[in-house]
Order: sequence, then structure tokens, then C-alpha cells
Amino acid sequence: MSFEKLGLSADLLRAVADQGYETPTPVQANSIPVILAGHDVLAGAQTGTGKTAGFTLPMLQLMHKTHPERSRNHPIRALVLTPTRELAAQVGESIATYGKYLPLRSTVVFGGVGINPQIQKLQRGVDILVATPGRLLDLIGQGKANLGHVEFFVLDEADRMLDMGFIHDIRKVLKMLPKKRQNLLFSATFSEEIKKLANGFLHAPVYVEVARNETAHQVTQVVHPVSKAKKRDLLSHLIRQGDWQQVLVFTKTKHGANKLTTQLESDGITAVAIHGNKSQTARTKALAGFKAGSVRVMVATDIAARGLDIDSLPHVVNYELPHVAEDYVHRIGRTGRAGNSGESLSLVSGDEKKLLVGIERLIKKPIAKVVVPGFEPNDAEDVAAAAKEPKPGQRGQRRHDPSSPRKPHSNRSRRPGRNARAASKA
Repeated sequence: MSFEKLGLSADLLRAVADQGYETPTPVQANSIPVILAGHDVLAGAQTGTGKTAGFTLPMLQLMHKTHPERSRNHPIRALVLTPTRELAAQVGESIATYGKYLPLRSTVVFGGVGINPQIQKLQRGVDILVATPGRLLDLIGQGKANLGHVEFFVLDEADRMLDMGFIHDIRKVLKMLPKKRQNLLFSATFSEEIKKLANGFLHAPVYVEVARNETAHQVTQVVHPVSKAKKRDLLSHLIRQGDWQQVLVFTKTKHGANKLTTQLESDGITAVAIHGNKSQTARTKALAGFKAGSVRVMVATDIAARGLDIDSLPHVVNYELPHVAEDYVHRIGRTGRAGNSGESLSLVSGDEKKLLVGIERLIKKPIAKVVVPGFEPNDAEDVAAAAKEPKPGQRGQRRHDPSSPRKPHSNRSRRPGRNARAASKA
């Protein structure tokens, strides 16, 4: 199937062609015609499947064709809600890219940066607003954003939204939207909470499911069993031996990301860390350097597993396996995108074997194990050391978002809305 057969306009087809895309991905082929027909959609699609274009293209077309008289004043007619700044920025870039031949305005708002420039853009008028929940509610509270004209509402990566504690903010936003609108919900997984949320605002939705919890076929996956004490040395060895110029490395914690970055730098390998404790300016600078090739290694926590869109990223390394198996799929989804091949390597110590079993059960296939000579594992030592460490969920660790610290006990813990807004700035 080609994009021409999906019913897209000439302006959108031209924008798609400018990007070099000829064939839609499965999620695009299945969702675009349904959205163009005006249906609500409940889509099961993970990162790396092309889902952003799957809702951006038809939304742009419908907005351009309907109510053209509104385009002069540019009220907010479409709202895309995302869990993280990185994903918001990525969606904003996609809207600008595919809508460059249309007279529609869009902007992105999120926490961690100054609010005044965002207010100025909203005052000039925007048709499409991409936002994280916390900053959106701040703007609404200040009377700077009005959702009374929204015709399209997109909730992107809803499962991550719930993991990050945004459920109360989502409900607040839903109450501010007009009852008559088209709704699109995208989620990599469907828990009972997601289903309950979807039932609350989707109207007779068409269900689109594309390879949930399956890794891309073009990604080669390998596990390197190794002693935990030798992980850093093995990573440096692999980077040097393979002459890798661009590799994304995942750790479980912010502290671990910072520590590994420092260690790699001491090995003569340029590296930067990206996680929730970094300012938005620092994160943007780090990502720009990584994309430009001036930095070889970017070390990230799971906050970066979704929303990072890096063209032709060749290597992803799981320095530590995630506690939640689904996060493995999101991590390695950073490579092997848009038909490109990619390689995922996991450095697995003895205490992580149970996590590996859970991942293989989720993706429904075993991952090849290759021991690198000189870096043999010591399972007994790793298991003994792990027994002395705090378990997930204890001493400030979180099961679903290990990169985010637990807030100190206070009255704020009983106010989920405030906590969720704080999370969007973290």
C-alpha cells in the first residue's frame, strides 16, 4: 500500500514525500483511513511504529478541510497530550514537518523552561497545541490557554501517563474539553486502568492494534552475560572494538547514568547523560550533540525510552535491564526505526536473570547469549551482592519509573494533581 491510497491530500503527500517515505507502516495504514472517516480510535502501538504520523497526518487534513474561517483567529482546535517533554517535542516536530504546506499554526508547551515565551505564542494564536499535563494546567490556570474550541483530542502513550501519575490531571483536562470532538488514544499496553480511562471518553472507538509488546524485526538482539563488576569495561571494549560512533545506553537510575557517563569519559569516550534531574536546556543540548555526532554515547534513564526520535540510531545498550519488561521493548525501539536496521545489546549479570526471563516471555522468543572472552560472568557473586541491595519499591525506588525519585512524605502526597504536574517538570 502507498500513502496515495490512504486518502491524504496533495499537500500532505508532498510533505511525506519530502521525508523520503513511500510506504506507510502498519499502524499508519490501519489508523489513517479510520481517523479520516471521523471515528474515535483506541490504538495499541508502541514507539518506533510510526504512530505519531499515524494520527498527525489525518488530523492535519481534517483540520484544514473543516471550519476554514477559524484559521484567521487560530483558536486551539487540536490538543495532543504527552507524558514527557521529549515526546512532546517530537510530536511538535512531526506536526511542523507534515503540516508545512498547510496554513495551520502549532506550538509545544512543557515544564522545565520559561513559561512566558509559551504564553506569547498562545496569545498569537495556535491551531494545534502539544502539551504535557502539568504545564497545560498551569497555563489554563493563568487564563492563557482555552480548550473551548478543541475538535481533536489525542492522548499519546496513555500507559506511560498513568505510570507517571497523570490520571487526575488527564481527568481535569477532559472536563474542560467540548463534548463534541474526535478522540484518539494510543498506548503500548492495555491495563485495566487504561481500559477504564478509554471507556470514559472514547465514543464507539475503532480498535487498531499493531504488534504490541513485540520488538521490531529489523533489530538484532543479543545478550552478553557478564559479571556486574566488569560491565563498564565490557561496554568500553564493545564501543572501541566495534568503532561505534553513536550508541544509546540505558541505566535504571539517574545516579547510575551520571556515574557511567563520568567513567566513559575517563576511558576517553565522549558521553553525556540525559534524565529527569537535568534541566530542559541541558537535555536539549545533550540530545543535539548526540544527534550531531559530537558525542558518541548518550546514557539515559527510562524517561528517554519514549519520545526520543533519532534517525538511523545503530546501537542501543541495556547496561542494566529494566524492572518492567515492557520498558525493554520501548528502549530498543529507539533503533531499527523507519525500516532501518539496528542492534540491541544487553549486558546481563547473574542477579538480572529473572528480569531477562520476563523479557523473553513478553516478546515470546529467546534472545541469543554470547559471552565475550575476558568478560565471563560470575553469577554467584552477583546474586550475593544483589541480596544486600534494597529491593525495587524500597528506599526511594519505584517499580514503574525507577528514574524518578520518591517525594518526601508530606501533605503533597495526598494531592495527586500537584504531584503529577511536578512530575512533568522533572
